[in-house]
Parts: sequence; C-alpha cells; structure tokens
Amino acid sequence: HGAYESQADARTILEANVHFLPNGTIPTEETGARHRTAERLAVETQKPVVAVSEGRRVATLFYDGKKVELAQPTEVAAHVNQDLQSLDRLRARLDDSESRLTRLEVTGMVTYRHAVTVIQRAEMVERLGRLVASRAATLGDEGRVVAVQLNDLLLGVDHTMRLVLLDYLRPLRSGSVEKALDTLDTLTPSDLEDPSRVGKELGFPDLDDPAEPRGHRILSKVARLPESVREEIVRDFGSVAKLMAADESDFLRVEGVGETRARQLKAFFDRLHSSAQEWEAILD
Repeated sequence: HGAYESQADARTILEANVHFLPNGTIPTEETGARHRTAERLAVETQKPVVAVSEGRRVATLFYDGKKVELAQPTEVAAHVNQDLQSLDRLRARLDDSESRLTRLEVTGMVTYRHAVTVIQRAEMVERLGRLVASRAATLGDEGRVVAVQLNDLLLGVDHTMRLVLLDYLRPLRSGSVEKALDTLDTLTPSDLEDPSRVGKELGFPDLDDPAEPRGHRILSKVARLPESVREEIVRDFGSVAKLMAADESDFLRVEGVGETRARQLKAFFDRLHSSAQEWEAILD
C-alpha cells in the first residue's frame, strides 16, 4: 500500500508498505483481506482506493459505494481504437452535413431540419469524444497518441455547434446559446437521435419550415475577420440572403469594415455565389 500527497496530485509517494487498519465494523462482502481492507478504507476516507490482486492480475477500484474491476491496458486500448474509428466516421458525417448546410444557406433552400442535423452530429461527436478521453486517461503514456488523434477529431466541433445555434435560435437572447447547450447535454441518446425531439427542445418551429440564418457561421469562414466585426456585420445585415446580395458599399457602412475588408467580403460572397451556381447545375 502507498499513501499519496493528495488525491488531486497523486504523484509523490509518502509512504510504502503501510498496514492500513480501517474501522472493522464497516460491512463488506469481500472475502480476501486485501479487498476487505480496500473497501472499508474507501468508505471510511471517502477516497478512491485500488486493490491489486497479484494472483488474478486484476486491479479493483472501490469508491462511492461502487466496486469496479479495472480493465487490462490491452483491452482498454482495443476499445479506444474502435471508438476512434467510430469517431472518425461520425466526424466525417458532421463535416458532410455542415457542407450541405452551407450550400443550402447560400441557395436560400435551408430549413431547420438541416441545422438540427449539424447540431445532432456535433453533439454526438462531443459525447463520443468525452468517452474516448476518459478511457484513454487510463492508458498512461500510451494515451498521449490517442489524445493527439482525439484533439484533431474534435477540432472546431464545439465552435461549429455554437455558431449554428447563434444562426438559428429564435429568439436569440443573452445566454440563449449556453442554455441550448445545457439542454442538449441532458438529452438521452435516443432523444438525441430524434430530430423532432431535438428541434422541440431547442424551441425551433416545424423542422421543414424555411429558415433564415443570421450569418455567423458563414462569416466565421472569412479569413482574419475579428469576432467583433463579424457581430457588427450580422447586426447590420441580419441574414445570409442579404449578405449574398451586398456589394462593397454596403459592407463599408459597417463599423470596423474598411475598403480592404469590404473587397475581401465581396470577393468571399462572390465565390460562394459562383459555387452555388455549380451546385444548382449538379442538382439539375
């Protein structure tokens, strides 16, 4: 047994080969002396206690009235690799749905259903990411490679979800996005898979109703555009449709937009317009 400096740190061993004597009246169903001691010590100290069975080569965690056999590192690594593959596929689906959302916003054909699809997939990616992170934490140094892969797969997901909510929540008030994120976090997996339930919880109208995005997400794709200027542009124009129809003089009226940035914005939306014509040609 070892005693550690603190539960939060647990990096410095203060003592080794210590014989613990917890309260013997604490009930336990464990038969081995080591595991009886561990369970009683966990109850008495309200701290996590690990008992290692040398013969079975199994580590058991006692904490908060629970007993959990810790999986072997090879078993954990196999689960993590499977989860990473699932996460990679789910992230690809999220990216596809976001690209489709952009096309539909630019062509004026977007509905709330398309926004909900992006929100659903982003929340699923984040949930699976948290699961992978918790499992990888038990792998020690081997988990560092997983952490790098995980960071790549989660990059920008939370940002995208927040921007979609900024674009589609009606009405949009201070704290609306955080409240929506909290709501999503409380949904069960089956509720999250139901677009109608997600839309209802977020306060959206019928999912097949036409939507008018404000433009936060599309403007976030403009290089080196400060968030404060983006918000001013959205406040001035109010919708993607108006942004698509704007010219340089319209952008110049916005505080923080000079001639160079006005040309940049006009060129950006011209490229989107050209792409939209290509998308419509493909659909035809």
